Amino acid sequence: FQNKSERYSIFIGENSINLLPNKIKTLCPETKKIGVIVDKNIPSKYKQRLKKKLKGYEVSFLPFLANEKNKSLTKTYSLLNILLSKNLNRSDLIIGFGGGITGDVASFVASIFKRGINFINIPTTFLAQVDSAVGGKTGVNSSYGKNLIGSFYAPKLVICDPIFLKSLPSKEMVSGYAEVLKHAIIKDKFFFKWLKQNTKAILSKDIKKLIYSIKKSCEIKISFVDKDVNEKGLRMKLNFGHTFAHAIEAKNNFSKRTTHGEAVLCGIILATRLSVIKKLCNVKLLYDLERFYKINNLSYTYKKYLNKNSILNLIPFLKNDKKNNDKRINFILIKDIGKITSPDKFKISVKSLKKISKFIVQ
Repeated sequence: FQNKSERYSIFIGENSINLLPNKIKTLCPETKKIGVIVDKNIPSKYKQRLKKKLKGYEVSFLPFLANEKNKSLTKTYSLLNILLSKNLNRSDLIIGFGGGITGDVASFVASIFKRGINFINIPTTFLAQVDSAVGGKTGVNSSYGKNLIGSFYAPKLVICDPIFLKSLPSKEMVSGYAEVLKHAIIKDKFFFKWLKQNTKAILSKDIKKLIYSIKKSCEIKISFVDKDVNEKGLRMKLNFGHTFAHAIEAKNNFSKRTTHGEAVLCGIILATRLSVIKKLCNVKLLYDLERFYKINNLSYTYKKYLNKNSILNLIPFLKNDKKNNDKRINFILIKDIGKITSPDKFKISVKSLKKISKFIVQ
């Protein structure tokens, strides 16, 4: 289906990678050279498969070790230099082939290479397919925080092929699942009900269930992005659970021990607990969510944050959240499944967060 605001297609389906050669001909007819920024973690059989699809072009593979440290201006600069040395021009093409970090960096590189070159994203992790590959945000980290340097840049095409998820460890499946769950919580009661029935199948890589969950997630994300391409307001609702999550990641120095999705799963529970304290939602909703986590073995994601000190330790990092536009912390909170608060409606001062921290963990 299509992302209306920026007119590009997202193809989701088993072996959808086979569409690539024809799509390049149609969307980038002038292309002669292709730079593929490829995640080093991708099994070589998948790289070979992509190589075959790009026959007839002058292709350079640029291996990229995907981690938060390499999501930097330094790494961007070295990738740009390689591409400049290969003399690509604006009618050529850059392909991002990997997880979310690879996609974020590759699309950022594409957006500033000669002021913008054709870009195609082929996300290979569950998290990237359901979330980061959709919406046109690019970016790298700085020592001041995550994704603080970047641009908005639409790809020509996104291909989400669940075939690539077969080699993913279960920790990575959980990480992507967090965004699927968040999308259901903020927008779609029926999808949330469906997830209650199908979460185990998704996490054990049932292809049909995966395809449906990717499709629903992309649709929900696009419904927000289309109304707010440059993240001025409404799109911030997609950050439900992320205020705490980004603080947890920063506090852990972006260590691999806690994935982005695990931090989001924790953030969803903490934000729901805060919503109960603020009398926005019924405590039954919280119990329902916590029971759902337990049945699907996801409770480990928030258990270690259920003490007052761990919440207090997050406060310095919460203060740096990019949704904040004054000294208070800007939370997205929940009223019910499918109903969350608008950005700027619930700002909490550091002082009052310290006061209520003991209630969040009770």
